Amino acid sequence: QVQLVESGGGLVQPGGSLRLSCAASGSIFSIYVMGWYRQAPGKEREWVAFITRGSSTSYADSVKGRFTISRDNAKNTVYLQMNSLKPEDTAVYYCKGGTTPWGQGTQVTVSS
Repeated sequence: QVQLVESGGGLVQPGGSLRLSCAASGSIFSIYVMGWYRQAPGKEREWVAFITRGSSTSYADSVKGRFTISRDNAKNTVYLQMNSLKPEDTAVYYCKGGTTPWGQGTQVTVSS
């Protein structure tokens, strides 16, 4: 079973940028849709963005125009470029695709 490891989180000021990575232990080519999700303290996990094997993308309204999801099937990695970050983007970010189990996530904190 493919395992996913998220990285790239950290502390950033409002308006800043971060690039998250999701590295898979095996091939993601067969996983049609890969997605990023996030969970803020005291809130339920929510969908952020997804990308199909053919690189079609979709975004939650709250991040549209600021976040960009991409995938590199050759490197078995999915990325989330986050620009113009806001305090409300603070959360633990996870990636998932198909039946892959949830990983540990990576913490993103947006604060001055």
